[in-house]
Amino acid sequence: MSNIWFDPNTRLEDFAHWGKNTLGDHLGMQFTNIGDDFLEATMPVDHRTHQPYGLLHGGASVALAETIGSVASALVINHATHMSLGVEINANHLRSVRSGIVTAKCTPIHIGSTIHVWNILISDAQQRPVCISRLTVMIRKR
Repeated sequence: MSNIWFDPNTRLEDFAHWGKNTLGDHLGMQFTNIGDDFLEATMPVDHRTHQPYGLLHGGASVALAETIGSVASALVINHATHMSLGVEINANHLRSVRSGIVTAKCTPIHIGSTIHVWNILISDAQQRPVCISRLTVMIRKR
């Protein structure tokens, strides 16, 4: 697949500030890699992202998936004329994690003029799947 980003020279530093003072910032999410057709981010599994049993909270996984997919859509469009709005997300939780770092990799399923659909695979430090999510994003004119 060719480069999907609106600015093909986009670097992590160009949008890292978007997460300042957000849920992603509070949960420790960090963007770590960008390729021609994918985006990656990490999130720690700790007291901020645990559920009562000491496991990664499913909602934290969904927050990571929503964050990385929304940013991916924002990087595909022209911000001067359009905005991206999440409209649906689903997630299958496949494996529990107690500590460490999880990594989300976001790839496009469909990039249209009005709808983007993203596949987000969240893996543990051993590259085992933890959660698979699909995010649908609506593209609207400003």
